[in-house]
Amino acid sequence: MDIGIIAMRYAKALMEYGENTNTTQKLYTEVIILSKNINSCKRLRQVLDNPILSIREKYSLICVAAVGSLDVSHEFSRFITLVLKNHREFYLQYICMSFLNLYRKKEHIGIGRLVTAVPIDAMTKNRIQQSAGMVLNVKMEIDNEVDDSIDGGFIFDYEGYRLDASVLAQLKRIKQQFIEKNRRIV
Repeated sequence: MDIGIIAMRYAKALMEYGENTNTTQKLYTEVIILSKNINSCKRLRQVLDNPILSIREKYSLICVAAVGSLDVSHEFSRFITLVLKNHREFYLQYICMSFLNLYRKKEHIGIGRLVTAVPIDAMTKNRIQQSAGMVLNVKMEIDNEVDDSIDGGFIFDYEGYRLDASVLAQLKRIKQQFIEKNRRIV
């Protein structure tokens, strides 16, 4: 069976279960944290694929990856138990991504990426989030990255579109203009 088909089936089941129990927002929060941890920690994926570990050990590992020391919701717990009993832990990363896409589409949530030269404070991030959300007619979630190589300004990415207002990009444009002007003179 195809990975995408399996992941989408489980994601749709989780979405439907969350809608029936009115816990989709809580599930979304838990799944987004789990997804970030699975994507950032290669070792976690390797451990989940290990057939020697018991279901109980994998369950506790997934719960810690989703909420840390807090208790997971009953719905999330039941879902993870289902995934583990059916030996679908290999697909958990894809299930998370599919669920997040379904939820974001349903709730009209856009994901943007903001790259700045220095860290920004929460107030500035909220203003950018609200402004971008109003322009794009979605609720915005922004992932902020710091990259000092852009020298200043910012780069904003959203669904394949890029607004590059970095100092580095402006200097490259000026350099290109000088090169073009010098070609015409000679």
